[in-house]
Amino acid sequence: MSDFTLAELETIVATRARSGAPDSWTAKLHQAGMERAAKKFGEEAVETVIAAMGPDKTALVSESADLLYHWLVVLAVADIPLSDVMAELKRRTAQSGLAEKAARSVA
Repeated sequence: MSDFTLAELETIVATRARSGAPDSWTAKLHQAGMERAAKKFGEEAVETVIAAMGPDKTALVSESADLLYHWLVVLAVADIPLSDVMAELKRRTAQSGLAEKAARSVA
């Protein structure tokens, strides 16, 4: 089991995004802005769904890693820290998933 965390990846994404390095995919994607970052995130989401429907677990692991990375790029472009998302998840786990979903649809 890996002890590598999403928080560590968030730090790497932020560092590379700010670097402006011409050979950094993260820097280029961040510099391109939200439209490009969100489009790439969406592409990775579709690829992850396709991998999930197939028998190849290695493909699902790979696509999931791509998805998480691109999600963190989207958060970085939006200037939203991962801790905000984690706090929201923690808040939601204080109640059942069905109750939480029902409360969101009323609001």
